[in-house]
Amino acid sequence: MRLGGRIILLAGASLLAVAPARADTLREALAAAYERNPTLTGARAQLRATDENVPISRAAGLPTLGATGQYDENVIQASSNFNAPLRSGFAGGQLSVPLYLGGQVRNNIRAAERRVDAGAAQLRGTEASVFSQVVAAYNDVIRDQAIVALNRENVNVLQVNLRATNDRFEVGDLTRTDIAQSQSRLALAEADLRSAEAQLISSRERYIQLVGDTPDALEPPPQLGNLPSDPDAAVTVAIENNPDLEAVARELEATGFDVRAARALRGPRLSAVGTVGYTNFLGSLRANAIGVPIDQGQLTAGVGLQGTLPLFQGGLPAARVRQAQARQSATIERGIEIERSVIAQTRAAFASWQASLRAIQSSQVAVDASTLSLEGVRAENSVGNRTIIEILNAQQELLIAQVNLVSARRNAYVAAFTLLAAMGRAEARDLGLDGGTLYDPAVNRARVRNRIWDYDEDETPTAVSTRTVDTPAQNPETVPLPQP
Repeated sequence: MRLGGRIILLAGASLLAVAPARADTLREALAAAYERNPTLTGARAQLRATDENVPISRAAGLPTLGATGQYDENVIQASSNFNAPLRSGFAGGQLSVPLYLGGQVRNNIRAAERRVDAGAAQLRGTEASVFSQVVAAYNDVIRDQAIVALNRENVNVLQVNLRATNDRFEVGDLTRTDIAQSQSRLALAEADLRSAEAQLISSRERYIQLVGDTPDALEPPPQLGNLPSDPDAAVTVAIENNPDLEAVARELEATGFDVRAARALRGPRLSAVGTVGYTNFLGSLRANAIGVPIDQGQLTAGVGLQGTLPLFQGGLPAARVRQAQARQSATIERGIEIERSVIAQTRAAFASWQASLRAIQSSQVAVDASTLSLEGVRAENSVGNRTIIEILNAQQELLIAQVNLVSARRNAYVAAFTLLAAMGRAEARDLGLDGGTLYDPAVNRARVRNRIWDYDEDETPTAVSTRTVDTPAQNPETVPLPQP
């Protein structure tokens, strides 16, 4: 079963051509991370470095041209050598054209190309991983803002309750025990509020770390699409599309070419060689015995074939082959390891998503029931049928139910996105981030593939990601909460 289509988060204008100053929607947060997150920009640079392995491997099969120069001063000469020059200068060049290398270059090129494919798949995996972290951070901020607001409201309610308890104590309606109970619950609520505020600050800083912007008035995340109906369907899609599995499959192909390249070390090699040289004795070559002048310059040139047949290399070729085979074996095992991990992650994410959906339903029932219970306990307390501690307990139960509901909503969304990531459906092309130009690794691969000029360099690298040192330290002040 293949789940096609894409996951559209939000429709709208291009958000990639011009980076947003603030990321108030999940789509904007993902777009900002796509453009400026250093993990992603660094992974792209690393893939560009991997791309260069193709021309590096190809260079071994291309002609080489070199020039040499030399100057000699003969300070001591044999007395019997009447024609020995006092000095000489030499300039020459050599061209070598590989004709046959036993298939080593061809297999090295193929291995490099497969590793470029593996690197592209790994970049997809990095992209999905960063997006998963952004989704979690985005929902963490919304959750923690809601929890801070709930705890603040709880503190306010307990403060009002304590004042009312004191007033009723003054008229003799309640005892000091009731006051102590109210004071204790208020102190605990204030401590819980401080903890919630600290967690909110931590979540906001984590958001800044990933996105590069401060989380301001975040809107509720949109619904996710293309979610599977059962874990088996999810695993089927994951096995076909997970980028980690694709990367290890391409790496396995590369190791096969490595074995062939290692075997080529045993084979013959043939090259065409051309040389040219000019020697000048700089007027220091003396005339012969009859006084005839001697030419002070000599030009030489030659062409030929050079072949080598290795007969014994101390076991080096066999060791190289065995080493490549061992790496091939390790890659096979790593492929099974990754497949196991993907299957487990997919099934676990599906189970977590389903459990969170059921937790949302249960928590909503608990919130409704706790709200009704609190109202009833307060009404019954007014006629003397309920105690202060029962009101406090009912208030605490309502707060717990509300926090559980907020947390369950966050967990369900994050689990669903994690499931999509495991299925290979959580990349920029799947998330509706193609309003602008997406990074295409094939562009650089084609750009460098056939470049053979020795001085063909790129510009000095500069940072693509943005620093966050200028962002303000976050505080627990909340903004109006988004409505789910």
